[in-house]
Amino acid sequence: MASERPLLVATTPGACNPDDAPSPHPPAASLLPPAQQEPPLRADPLAFSVEVPDPFRPSRRGDGPVDDPSASSQREREVGDNESRAVVVGEPSPEFAGNAIRTAKYSVLTFLPRNLFEQFRRLSYVYFLAITVLNQLPQVAVFGRGASVLPLAFVLFVTAVKDAYEDFRRHRSDRQENNRLASVLAPGTAGDFQPKRWKHIRVGDVVRVASNETLPADMVLLATSDPTGVAHVQTVNLDGETNLKTRYAKQETQVRFSQNGGVSGILHCERPNRNIYGFQANLDIDGKRVSLGPSNIVLRGCELKNTTWAIGVVVYAGKETKVMLNSSGAPSKRSRLETQLNRETVILSIMLIGMCTTASVLNGLWLLNHRGELEFTQFFREKDYTTGKNYNYYGVGMQIFITFLMAVIVYQVIIPISLYISMELVRLGQAYFMGADKDLYDESSRSKFQCRALNINEDLGQIRYVFSDKTGTLTENKMVFQCASIHGVDYSSGEDTGGYSVVVGDNLWTPKMAVKTDPQLVKVLRDSGKNEEAKLVLEFFLALAACNTIVPLVLETRDCNQKLIDYQGESPDEQALAYAAASYGIVLVERTSGYIVIDVLGDRQRFDILGLHEFDSDRKRMSVIVGCPDRTIKLYVKGADSSIFGITNKSSELDIVRATEAHLHKYSSLGLRTLVVGMRELSQSEFEEWQLAYENANTAVLGRGNLLRSVAANIECNIRILGATGIEDKLQDGVPEAIESLRQANIKVWILTGDKQETAISIGYSCKLLTNDMTQIVINNNSKESCQRSLVEALATTKKLTGLASEASRVTIALIVDGNSLVYILETELQEELFKLATECSVVLCCRVAPLQKAGIVALIKNRTDDMTLAIGDGANDVSMIQMADVGVGISGQEGRQAVMASDFSMGQFRFLVPLLLVHGHWNYQRMSYMILYNFYKNATFVLVLFWYVLYTAFTLTTAITEWSSLLYTVLYTSLPTIVVGILDKDLSKATLLAYPKLYGSGQRDEKYNVSLFVLNILEALWQSLVVFYLPYFAYRRSTIDMSSLGDLWALAPVVVVNMLLAMDIFRWNWIIHAFVWGTIAATTICLFVIDSIWILPGYGAIFHIMGTGLFWLLLLIIVVTAMVPHFVIKAFTEHFMPSDIQIAREMEKFKNVNQVNRSEIPMRGFS
Repeated sequence: MASERPLLVATTPGACNPDDAPSPHPPAASLLPPAQQEPPLRADPLAFSVEVPDPFRPSRRGDGPVDDPSASSQREREVGDNESRAVVVGEPSPEFAGNAIRTAKYSVLTFLPRNLFEQFRRLSYVYFLAITVLNQLPQVAVFGRGASVLPLAFVLFVTAVKDAYEDFRRHRSDRQENNRLASVLAPGTAGDFQPKRWKHIRVGDVVRVASNETLPADMVLLATSDPTGVAHVQTVNLDGETNLKTRYAKQETQVRFSQNGGVSGILHCERPNRNIYGFQANLDIDGKRVSLGPSNIVLRGCELKNTTWAIGVVVYAGKETKVMLNSSGAPSKRSRLETQLNRETVILSIMLIGMCTTASVLNGLWLLNHRGELEFTQFFREKDYTTGKNYNYYGVGMQIFITFLMAVIVYQVIIPISLYISMELVRLGQAYFMGADKDLYDESSRSKFQCRALNINEDLGQIRYVFSDKTGTLTENKMVFQCASIHGVDYSSGEDTGGYSVVVGDNLWTPKMAVKTDPQLVKVLRDSGKNEEAKLVLEFFLALAACNTIVPLVLETRDCNQKLIDYQGESPDEQALAYAAASYGIVLVERTSGYIVIDVLGDRQRFDILGLHEFDSDRKRMSVIVGCPDRTIKLYVKGADSSIFGITNKSSELDIVRATEAHLHKYSSLGLRTLVVGMRELSQSEFEEWQLAYENANTAVLGRGNLLRSVAANIECNIRILGATGIEDKLQDGVPEAIESLRQANIKVWILTGDKQETAISIGYSCKLLTNDMTQIVINNNSKESCQRSLVEALATTKKLTGLASEASRVTIALIVDGNSLVYILETELQEELFKLATECSVVLCCRVAPLQKAGIVALIKNRTDDMTLAIGDGANDVSMIQMADVGVGISGQEGRQAVMASDFSMGQFRFLVPLLLVHGHWNYQRMSYMILYNFYKNATFVLVLFWYVLYTAFTLTTAITEWSSLLYTVLYTSLPTIVVGILDKDLSKATLLAYPKLYGSGQRDEKYNVSLFVLNILEALWQSLVVFYLPYFAYRRSTIDMSSLGDLWALAPVVVVNMLLAMDIFRWNWIIHAFVWGTIAATTICLFVIDSIWILPGYGAIFHIMGTGLFWLLLLIIVVTAMVPHFVIKAFTEHFMPSDIQIAREMEKFKNVNQVNRSEIPMRGFS
């Protein structure tokens, strides 16, 4: 997209008469710099031309001339009212949103209703609420009203406290932010800036920001401390990027502020939107319309750097600022286990309905058989002897219905309410240990692993597809210039020369990075005035130094006479090319909004920036129009080869073009990133025609982007090829080994990159994704019909190769797809063919893909299979892919933190994916799967014990177990051990999981959580409930023991049994697990003592009576042993005769012979 930088008159500031209205279209000659031997330079860290004093000292109200806003045209005020807003500069407008922000969700009045609404969006909470309400009805009450409310109230209270604390922190942060102070121009004054709280700032206010201060709102720059209007901002709070961004104030406002201390006019800008990289507006000032663009706006949250002060007018405030509009966060995701949990919940609901129906129907039959005895059955219903009726007996039909509702209340715990809190606590603990893992800490960037989404930890153990970006993800994104092709000659012999320095006054300025230089190229460049070839070489490096947005910053060193030039830019490629030009003696030493200064082999020359068309993904190139010292006008352009070759004049120097294409192919085959550089000399008439079209397009508020692209396309033609560059982006450490480990774990790795095909293939070989024994299928077409033919042929080839392959010699196929082909494949019927082809291939590599195409490729797999997908990237172009995948991982790299902020997990290096998936993913999946199944099992055991008791109480749903023991069973008695085990237990060590990646397959095959295991757990609960109930029943059947004492045994025995089963399944014991497993049994006993010590509760003193007999302890021992026999037998049988991969590896660890056993001899289960 073309830049909105001004086309400045290239004379020194203040040289012209400010009262003279500038010509709307000055001739080209007036834009060229005057002849000068050496431009003035500052030898300070900013490298700007002149420093001016701050003219904005506070003055008395009314001092100095102030422009009348009414001078602007009323007709212009009304233009585009539906699509844009009009802001009067210097006049605060109450029409628009204030600058106060609020990130908090609740207020004191809305907290309770809104928080309850948020919590009850979980359907399970609605279920438990309905149960609690039913228990409040006298006809169906089973438990005490207070006791029935306790579990749900406890869960709601804990969650509410957590939410309240989080919101309190938000309120505190909001108060601090809103009460910060800023300097705001008092209305009707010139330069009288007064302190004002951020929350009181309005749209239209003129604000002054000093160096290192944060901007309070989105502002259009009006003036800066630099006479050319340059300001530098750091957007780390906005997008995470630490590189400085250059912003500009228009000269029309810059000059007015320097003269009058104020400016007035009407600014028409687009309505608030989320695009932080786009902005379109016009400013009507002095009867002239000035266009404004992204380079003229600074956003809230940015910090002013290396600029003494800057002044701007607020255009968006508060909730309408771009940073607030982008604060919604990534879409929420649910783990697969949590989704499957609904299936088991439905099964348990059916089981609950069956038990309730059985109890109610049997109760109805009992009433029919004993309807004549009800009058004397006082324990069933009391008789009202005044009327002679059983006043609370409603007939058999109604009694069946009431009994059904009572049964629902009694058996409600079969669906565990504590499971959801347990899962959240386990995920929180898992996230802590993942963040504390030293193997996930990146020393180079000092970045720790971050778990940004706590609800999908276990999904890391079930990944089958990894979609990876290349640049910055597989590579370091630290570009190093390696070679160049100039005028058809390849210069690839780089040698260390120690760098190049320029002399400025008494100081020596040296570029921060030195690049290897080709001796032959250096020799040619030194002879730049002697032959045509040398002149083209010079033009090539001038293009590298001028065609960019690099800002040179001069840094101090320990040596006061030695300074470093640090090139700050938004693109690592631009930085590499600037350093390359500097190493050859073409040193960019200064940039302002109107010109740049380049030291050309010791001769400092000034080049006026007459126009700049910035890089965009549609054109895939950028260009700059410069006024040269020899008073010629040149267009320099650089970009992708596919873009530049399409605009060259191939009729001339065809051999040069062909030689350059050959060199590009060579560079790409070496894995280098390539760019083509060209130029064109413009005549004055061509420039004036472009300038007129550019200004017309640049003043359009709506559709400006398309108009500017059209203007750029018209001028970017008939380009003469100067040459091409090859830049190396080295692989990160451990990438080949990481990809190999992932492939052994049966995880398919797909690379989605914007690089050209040859570069992508070369990187594929470098990272061992591609191998020489692979059969490559390439789809690179320019029409839908040719894509269809290629897909059909590729499918036929794949079937043929698959049919010829035997199990001993499996054929591996690699699919390589170009982005042009994806245009015709995605979102059409051809994507089904692509899906069939891609799933048959071991490797898929997509090159030249756009960001949305990356998301389309992920959706291709995600929407057609049940396989889990993971996307990993480091840049803003990877955000859509990261959010589309089941799991998104962001790399904290060189391209800012947009990917990190949109991700579920973030880390510093691609290789960390191996321990994250193979170790923590495996542990998380195994622990969470077991915890869910265990919660279902332990609750089913307890509920079935209650059910068996109902069969012997005339189906009246009375219980021997106290209501408090029933409610505390799921909340306290059995929950804590499984939470601790879910956080700390490890079936295998990290070393074993990393040594044998195939062990990861247990999660891919759903071995630890499936319907079969669920049914097996329910059957185990059925057996253990029978043992727990009937052994005491038959032992005490003919005794005089009371039901409360027997109920205490039935309350304690299930706790001991389920904890013993948990202990039998624990892999690695430590003192924490010991404390919680055995401590829970002790805590349950203590609770029973406390409950039976309260005289107002039924069963007072029962526990002391039954525990005083030897039969109690003997029964407890027999119950535990009998209940554990089936589990022990099944466990021993399967592990001995049908061991899983994990069991084999555990035995290897147990017998300490991991290193002695030949890995190839270890039988591993095949992948389905």
